[in-house]
Amino acid sequence: MSEVELVLRSTRVITPEGTRAASVAVARGKIAAVLPYEAEVPSGARFEDFGDHVLLPGLVDTHVHVNDPGRTEWEGFWTATRAAAAGGITTLIDMPLNSLPPTTTVGNLRTKQDVARSKAHVDVGFWGGALPDNVKDLRPLHDAGVFGFKAFLSPSGVDEFPELDQERLARSLAEIAGFDGLLIVHAEDPHHLAAAPRQGGRRYADFLASRPRDAEDAAVRGLIAQAARLDARVHVLHLSSSDALPLIAAAKAEGVRLTVETCPHYLTLTAEEVPDGASEFKCCPPIREAANQDLLWRALADGTIDCVVTDHSPSTADLKTDDFATAWGGISGLQLSLSAVWTEARRRGHGLEDVVRWMSSRTAELAGLADRKGAVEAGRDADFAVLAPDETFTVDPAALQHRNRVTAYAGRTLSGVVKSTWLRGERVFAEGRFARPAGHLLTRHP
Repeated sequence: MSEVELVLRSTRVITPEGTRAASVAVARGKIAAVLPYEAEVPSGARFEDFGDHVLLPGLVDTHVHVNDPGRTEWEGFWTATRAAAAGGITTLIDMPLNSLPPTTTVGNLRTKQDVARSKAHVDVGFWGGALPDNVKDLRPLHDAGVFGFKAFLSPSGVDEFPELDQERLARSLAEIAGFDGLLIVHAEDPHHLAAAPRQGGRRYADFLASRPRDAEDAAVRGLIAQAARLDARVHVLHLSSSDALPLIAAAKAEGVRLTVETCPHYLTLTAEEVPDGASEFKCCPPIREAANQDLLWRALADGTIDCVVTDHSPSTADLKTDDFATAWGGISGLQLSLSAVWTEARRRGHGLEDVVRWMSSRTAELAGLADRKGAVEAGRDADFAVLAPDETFTVDPAALQHRNRVTAYAGRTLSGVVKSTWLRGERVFAEGRFARPAGHLLTRHP
């Protein structure tokens, strides 16, 4: 304990063994020990007592579109990582689009890393991309440290990141399975989307009809079949269709190496409440009905769905027109995700330990970071969020750190105020103020 530099104390520390009063000792950026509450503070160590505020592991968000470089007017590493820190997120993994260039070659990865290095207020890692013509680049990207590979099965919305048809999906997945990598998939079937009714305009009901549940269900079914055939690791991104849950549960029971995420907006917003013309609610797949949402929560509780991530996908305000057919599809949620999920989780009888499991522990496991992130226990990085779970606030877009402050949560009252965020034992956010950027660029291997 002579090397301990910092001790953080709370009556409520969320650990893998449960919530308890404890003092957390930090040395050289790592958690040295989780000690009894009244443990003596070593001479010379800094000391912070959070009282009854909850000390929890920093969140790990594995689905973030930072868009930097190339579409930095949509977002950027400076603004995205400040928003993350303000929301208790200490690690994010950046998606390979919608930046220019996309992260589909080692050279493009280096470009992204160079841009992010001086701007990151939290730790940042990178997914690679699987395109129809870059199978040769997948192993080099894996060796360079990306956490896995994203693919679309339907058009992505940007020309530089085309989707994979079933033949190219099989080819890419076979290559990735050869080095036991992870493929993460936007699972909507293009044929079902093409057969769905299409009409523009302001009515949310028309947009919802254009992205039917069966498009997700068919894509998930095909992905499961490919994963089972190749014994490959696959992950379903942003699941919104509850109809796919029986397929997922059966595949897991049969030993298919499958994980699944959903997002705060699917768990907290419903189709019935989306106003016509309000494209700040547009995302793909879409926000569905309240009955569908209930089943997503049930699947989270029983483990059919593994984790919750933001799919933070911003754009400039002018792209959020009142026509659902042409407006950019994406929800901005980095800064608000913890509070939004906690607000609904507590209403449904879940505890903060559940939220930590869904948004920190399991996301760290998904990215292969469980030896470094996702828990308050000795040996992990000293990454924490301090939360006042009973305090409430009303979402004011002007208070958000996102570059473009369009939000589907505007005016909503949420529970859970992030008081401070700590990265490797240093306070990076507190009471609306930020320290200098201190984030590290992460790779799959330490």
